[in-house]
Amino acid sequence: MEVRDNNFCIGGIGAKSLVEEFGSPLYVYDEEIMRTRARELVGAITYPNREIKYACKANTNVEIMKVFREEGMSIDAVSPGEVYAALKAGFDSDSILFTTNNATHEEIEYGVRKGVMVNVDSLSQLRFVGEHHPGIELCVRINPHVIAGHHDHVITGGPESKFGIDYTQVDRVKEIAREHRLTIAGIHQHIGSGILQPEKFMEAINVLLDTAKHFEGLSFIDFGGGIGVPYREEEERIDVQVLGLKISEEFEAFCRAYESDLKLIIEPGRYLVAESGYLLATVTSVKEGQRHRFVGVNSGFNHLVRPAMYGSYHPIVHANCVEGDRVRQAIAGNLCESGDTFTRDEQGIVDRDLPLFNEGDVVAILNAGAYGFSMASLYNSRPRPAEVLVRDGEARLIRKRETIEQIVN
Repeated sequence: MEVRDNNFCIGGIGAKSLVEEFGSPLYVYDEEIMRTRARELVGAITYPNREIKYACKANTNVEIMKVFREEGMSIDAVSPGEVYAALKAGFDSDSILFTTNNATHEEIEYGVRKGVMVNVDSLSQLRFVGEHHPGIELCVRINPHVIAGHHDHVITGGPESKFGIDYTQVDRVKEIAREHRLTIAGIHQHIGSGILQPEKFMEAINVLLDTAKHFEGLSFIDFGGGIGVPYREEEERIDVQVLGLKISEEFEAFCRAYESDLKLIIEPGRYLVAESGYLLATVTSVKEGQRHRFVGVNSGFNHLVRPAMYGSYHPIVHANCVEGDRVRQAIAGNLCESGDTFTRDEQGIVDRDLPLFNEGDVVAILNAGAYGFSMASLYNSRPRPAEVLVRDGEARLIRKRETIEQIVN
């Protein structure tokens, strides 16, 4: 955390001065942190025929996507909108994987028309592609029945998951592919999000590699993403060097047995952008209640839904008084919802020991670069914030603040 004269700074610029220049609420991203995380992952995987796809659902700002394109990454997209954003950011169509889930026929057709590889999620989707586009290459998403993630809502593997084709249905996949002359170029999995233990990754990788043995002529295996970041001080950062080495060694051994140097693909999202992002909000009111000192701000779960949806913890900083006498306080949003508090868990409000906030102070909510703006809504007819990218002490606007007129008309 960068602090100068007791003021919180982002990329060399004071958070309060950013609010003064661009207004609040405001999303700010530190470009250097993104590039650092990208280079860590690239360096950690020693297997040479590798590809890292940025899972852009974490943050689809086109300027952020351009950063990862410059770092040599490609894209995992989960909607036509994300495919469109990736193309706008300058990614080639053959560097984009369109991972579908309960997609409409029109959405699948959009992906095929744009020249991106479709990653089908069900036997019925596979059959549709075969009937309308016989002979094309595609990828198949497998459910390996390995469960991982920081919350039930983000677990994407296992018997309760809606994602992927059950790994026991490989024969049906191959039968449909043969019937329609489809080429299964790769198989894919994604078991969950916010994973901090390399062992859980390896468990899923081994299941997918066992499944891959039943497919002939694969070009790549995509192990998905889900690499987490520590949100709480007591959480340990995942050792990506250890993870990268384990993945590389396991994959090399598989390729020797498979007698082909397949491409290894992983799809990080949160890991690349979460720690780069900050939501800055201004204190609008302070209310002394019987149980809580409510610090009200001009933002809410319409801008950062993770605390309300998952009970997620985000570090919070008093931007213009990082160190001061601390009191128990609850940071509350401006929506007409009782659950609109940033200091909470799944059971409700949890006060934090924070320096005393007063009206006009700036609240900085950390680790907000992933699933912040990308999950923002227009609830209560409140516009979404502006977004700013900071690099080498310079800040530039990368998305304008919405207006009431824009969202109502």
